[in-house]
Amino acid sequence: MRTRIKDLFRKSVELESQEIMIKGWVRTNRAQAQFGFLNINDGSYFDNLQVVYDLNLKNFEEISKFRVGMSVCVKGIVILTPNMKQPLELHATHVEMLGDCPESFPIQPKRHTREFLREVAHLRPRTNLFNAVFRIRSVAAMAIHSYFQEHGYLYVHTPLITCADCEGSDQMFKISTLNFNQLPTVDGKVDFSKDLFGKQAFITGSGQLHGETFAMAFSDIYTFGPTFRTENSNTKTHANEFWMIEPEMAFCDLEELMNIEEEMLKFVVEYVLKTCPLEIEFCDQFVAKGLKQKLTDLIHSKFVRISHHDVVDLLKKANVKWEFLPSYEDDIAKEHEKYITEYFNSPVFITDWPKDIKAYYMKLNADGKTVAAVDLVVPQAGELMGGSQREENLEKLLDRMKELHIDASEMQWYLDTRRYGGCEHSGFGMGFERLIMYLTGIENIRDVIPFPRTPKNCEF
Repeated sequence: MRTRIKDLFRKSVELESQEIMIKGWVRTNRAQAQFGFLNINDGSYFDNLQVVYDLNLKNFEEISKFRVGMSVCVKGIVILTPNMKQPLELHATHVEMLGDCPESFPIQPKRHTREFLREVAHLRPRTNLFNAVFRIRSVAAMAIHSYFQEHGYLYVHTPLITCADCEGSDQMFKISTLNFNQLPTVDGKVDFSKDLFGKQAFITGSGQLHGETFAMAFSDIYTFGPTFRTENSNTKTHANEFWMIEPEMAFCDLEELMNIEEEMLKFVVEYVLKTCPLEIEFCDQFVAKGLKQKLTDLIHSKFVRISHHDVVDLLKKANVKWEFLPSYEDDIAKEHEKYITEYFNSPVFITDWPKDIKAYYMKLNADGKTVAAVDLVVPQAGELMGGSQREENLEKLLDRMKELHIDASEMQWYLDTRRYGGCEHSGFGMGFERLIMYLTGIENIRDVIPFPRTPKNCEF
């Protein structure tokens, strides 16, 4: 039976002096005249296993020529080495090649640029960096599910195909089964009644609207899945396909929403720190110095809460020459987010945003100028979450939709959440890739998602 390297490291004392079998891929091979060392990784554990082979093996010469990338089967005796760099090693009694790998294998034991590794995204998980990143991604996903499940939330699979534009921003991918070379038209426009769904359909940009309907039945729900935007942006923080976590809570106001956001983020960070110590140490050493301390500080910090208006006051008083002048009517820039988190030395909730730059479904404040919205900005990463108390008043919601030229006739199912037993409720969204960037110190979203989809890039 094959022993996974993860289990070998965890049960090393129990397995001492026993013969076991492992299977994996060669990371390095240091061959000498009478013995050699294979570093093997099977994907179950971040660290490699050192295999010692010597002249006692009949195929010693063959093994000494094993190349990086080959898959192998190794049987050997477990030897503990507490005084060495590695806590144990395997003294081989049998080494067999399972899959050959030519010298042209792109992932050699040297430092590769991340730009090059994006070109071989199907192979980059075999590097230490991406082994760490995607293991942290997996663990973070589990942490998110664990938090919401432990707190009684219902996990809802909201549709990927929709006819509702959540943001009203026309940044959703259109889908169709029509023949683009022979489009049916009516009065010079495409006749979508001939399409598969009988109307124009999109790939979702958010599961929020459908999530709200379930919150009106289950109180606390969350969605966690892929979302899509057509934004033609080539920044380090934007992608056309990404994952989102979107909880919706009934009987929840803006203050309670912030409590949940803070608690959830601390839970996830602590979960990752405990579950991925080797990966975090690697990222701390080779990706972003001080990462581990930054994450530890977040767990023990008290998040600041401040209004957008007061943030702009601080920015205007700051002795800084801004590239973008702060304004009470506009969004705040990356440079402003950086200043605010450094000013407070803490994550910061920025509340009560100008209504004209926010979505129609956000609750209008008493001043008639701002909405009960909140963005969470964190040190070194900027905006991590965005949420709001939803407008529960049907008439006010209809007025906002009319003001923003949103066709209410197509949204009657959504408006029913206000007609039939509507109540105070709130929700937020967190881009999963933004979270992974924060957890790893990686600066480019293309390096925290397995196969990035960005403008002019849809490879693999």
